[in-house]
Amino acid sequence: MSSSSAFNDDKGGSSSIGEPEYGHDPASGGIFSSDYKRHDDLKEMLDSNKDSLKLEAMKRIVAMIARGKNASDLFPAVVKNVACKNIEVKKLVYVYLVRYAEEQQDLALLSISTFQRGLKDPNQLIRASALRVLSSIRVTIIVPIMMLAIREAASDMSPYVRKTAAHAIPKLYSLDPDQKDQLIEVIEKLLADKTTLVAGSVVMAFEEVCPERIDLIHKNYRKLCNLLIDVEEWGQVVIINMLTRYARTQFLNPNANESLLEEGTEKAFYGSDEDEGKEEKVEAAALVAKRKPYVMDPDHRLLLRNTKPLLQSRNAAVVMAVAQLYFHLAPKAEVGVIAKALVRLMRSHSEVQYVVLQNVATMSIKRRGMFEPYLKSFYIRSTDPTQIKVLKLEVLTNLANETNISTILREFQTYIKSMDKDFVAATIQAIGRCATSIGEVRDTCLNGLVQLLSNRDELVVAESVVVIKKLLQMQPERHSDIIKHMAKLTDNIQVPMARASILWLIGEYCEHIPKIAPDVLRKMAKSFTNEEDIVKLQVLNLAAKLYLTNSKQTKLLTQYVLNLAKYDQNYDIRDRARFIRQLIVPTDKSGALSKYAKKLFLALKPAPVLESPFKDRDHFQLGSLSHLLNAKAGGYQELPDWPEVAPDPSVRNVEVPEWTKCSSREKRKEKKVEKPFYSDSEGESGPTESADSDSDTGSGTGSGSEESGSESGSEESEGESESDKEEEEEKHKRKSKSRAKKSTQESEGRKLFLSSASQQAVSPASGPVKSYELLHRITGEGLSVSYCFSRQPFSHDPHMVSVQMQFTNNGDTEARNLRIQEPKLQSGMRIAEFPEIDVLPPGETVTMVMGIDFSDSTQAANFQLCTHTRKFFLTIQPPVGELMMPVFMTENEFKKEQGQLTGMNEITEKLTLGETCQGDAAIVQRVTSTASLSRVPCGSEMKFAGKTVTSGSLVLVTIVTREQLVAQLTVNCEKMLIGTMLVKDILQALSQ
Repeated sequence: MSSSSAFNDDKGGSSSIGEPEYGHDPASGGIFSSDYKRHDDLKEMLDSNKDSLKLEAMKRIVAMIARGKNASDLFPAVVKNVACKNIEVKKLVYVYLVRYAEEQQDLALLSISTFQRGLKDPNQLIRASALRVLSSIRVTIIVPIMMLAIREAASDMSPYVRKTAAHAIPKLYSLDPDQKDQLIEVIEKLLADKTTLVAGSVVMAFEEVCPERIDLIHKNYRKLCNLLIDVEEWGQVVIINMLTRYARTQFLNPNANESLLEEGTEKAFYGSDEDEGKEEKVEAAALVAKRKPYVMDPDHRLLLRNTKPLLQSRNAAVVMAVAQLYFHLAPKAEVGVIAKALVRLMRSHSEVQYVVLQNVATMSIKRRGMFEPYLKSFYIRSTDPTQIKVLKLEVLTNLANETNISTILREFQTYIKSMDKDFVAATIQAIGRCATSIGEVRDTCLNGLVQLLSNRDELVVAESVVVIKKLLQMQPERHSDIIKHMAKLTDNIQVPMARASILWLIGEYCEHIPKIAPDVLRKMAKSFTNEEDIVKLQVLNLAAKLYLTNSKQTKLLTQYVLNLAKYDQNYDIRDRARFIRQLIVPTDKSGALSKYAKKLFLALKPAPVLESPFKDRDHFQLGSLSHLLNAKAGGYQELPDWPEVAPDPSVRNVEVPEWTKCSSREKRKEKKVEKPFYSDSEGESGPTESADSDSDTGSGTGSGSEESGSESGSEESEGESESDKEEEEEKHKRKSKSRAKKSTQESEGRKLFLSSASQQAVSPASGPVKSYELLHRITGEGLSVSYCFSRQPFSHDPHMVSVQMQFTNNGDTEARNLRIQEPKLQSGMRIAEFPEIDVLPPGETVTMVMGIDFSDSTQAANFQLCTHTRKFFLTIQPPVGELMMPVFMTENEFKKEQGQLTGMNEITEKLTLGETCQGDAAIVQRVTSTASLSRVPCGSEMKFAGKTVTSGSLVLVTIVTREQLVAQLTVNCEKMLIGTMLVKDILQALSQ
């Protein structure tokens, strides 16, 4: 310790041990640091013999990288420590090497042998880090070494290392595409992996390397569907997108019959002859009749059922992925479920809103009815960015129909008053689209747009002119007064596009305004040289049309305009003038075309169809970058067309389904709880295998997916169901007998895990139960509520945490009708309310018990406490220790279970005990007050056992004390998140 402090003093650092002062450290990014001494102190620390100094140096280097500073010149000093025995130092060295291995390839190659040794390290994190560094060295010479490392890692015991192997596959493929065949073998092996940690990564590798090898998915399809709910969020996105493409190649179109009928009706609508339309309708109906009635493939149904719960995911990308899957794969009647989830995403950040609205705009064209109930969710707020406003306008326009058009137009009237000019222009265009699609409101929209012509804002007037021009083309004879009104605007409007639109209208319908048109041409001839090119072209067109219809008045004007155009700077205008002169002014040299000048210039032109820019975007997969850009992006996989004939579904059958094979540990658990893993009777209560297979938790996601897998699996699983039921009935009979004899068989019962009925016997040696304030008497207007976790089994449901609530009326008036309403719970959580309290007199206190199934998570349960006059919004959030119940087991059983919960399921931390936490009794008291665990009778070590209330997942805690208040805490838990949180809580309790 003295040498380290001396080292720090020499470097001008801090006086405290092991904590260099960053202000005087050149590596900390000081402005006045000299280059020749740059990072010298870090290099010396890395060269020292003390692990503490090396660790401190590596922490500072990684911090520099995190701040975006260049630390590449430290590579030689860092790479020397790759063989360091200290695991913490080694981890940080690998983090550094992953960042700089590609830049410093030559130096990294010198350490290849060390990385290869790291692949054999007993610590899974070191093995994974070594593989990650190895795959980051982009040199073709080491491709065989990388290939071998990936092959070995794919067979590793740790799922984390196998996940890293899956991540390394695309890196190797991009370095050497010739390795594709060997990599496909590894991908095939990893696709058969049953762990959720690996699933998302290997599917990503599959998508990068061999997306065309759809045959690799057949055998793993049902497993991926069943694992989907438990895969990490980004893995879920990748798997869902892949399964969307897979389903489009393997299943029939569920909407095939409906699309045939729709095509028939569309043809009839656009057909010129009604009889032809009727014939086509009859033909379409005959085709539908010939087709066999559609029966959905069980595997198709499995995919839809297992992705539906993910619509409640907190990750917007997952919700978007499920939405696009339903849009592309689900029957028309079922697609509506995604609307509510997509509307929920509209409350997110503007970036998320933008992507979601792009997809909603596409969906709303084909599935308008889906979003109609949520019309108000697309109303525009003043705080929305312009791009969001325009997309919401697009959706509102797509949703417009005869019933809601009046509401939408009222909304549009408000938007026109906005200060955002781009948004106002888009609104006017939206009004025009509504007018063209709904004939009943065309006149109303036209009159409204005409009123806008008197607006003070020139841009509003210009946009209105352009839209009116399009609308007038539909019925020009009825609106000659509007054309006259617009002709008068040529003196005021200066926007080139608007002036050009007015001139086109006057020229096209000059017979409706024979007196005004020549005068407009006269004014335009005056200002011809000062006009924009687009306006000049329309002046020439107007002159030609007037010459052909009214040559007496306009002959000289036309010649004047053509002469001006003849010498214009723009060659388009010069060419147009030369072309028009030859057509309309016949001479000896004129060709045959001059005879048809009237037909050329005054031909009837079809009215423009105002369509949504999102009309044909659905040929891109929704949610993809290609759909967002409306152009094919690099790496985009085309969405396949539905097959005409369904491929053979037996390719997805697995001879012996892997998930029906129970391991020895699962079998032992079955014996203990006396219930088969694959139970058909969902009504039976009792502890089950895990959260995934628990049929009583309320979420039902795990069991639902497994049952669906069995339904859509092989015929063997269906045939075995009857024998399973018979065996189950016999087991339940034995179960009831054993419960009756339990009082006389206490010695045998000790060997079993405690059932929900006998858990009261195990009471942890904890202090007084901690009480929490739920409602303060001031906030509650005299009513105060406190609660505590009683650690007793909840009588109505053993999978619920028992919460004891104490109601006290501190006011002068009685409180009546105390009850719980509108619980807002996360997915999988449930609540059992306490009976309503009719009357609580002043000064009285009442204690009630309610049950909450937190679904093995520390997420809060939100609900309303209602009285006869008020509602209070309350929240109960459990400490992680209260999600458990104590379990009695012997020392041998503890060791056996602990041996099976290693690797990622084991967390070990060193700690220094607090001054008041000395002696076994104090440690036991602290641990049992932090978590509802029971002590395992054993020797010198302190061991505690429990299981989670909801899923029955084991929680094992070991504390080994050493000299000088130093101890080691080990937690083994099937659920890694619960284990991590429990370690933090126990560390805090023992360190105080």
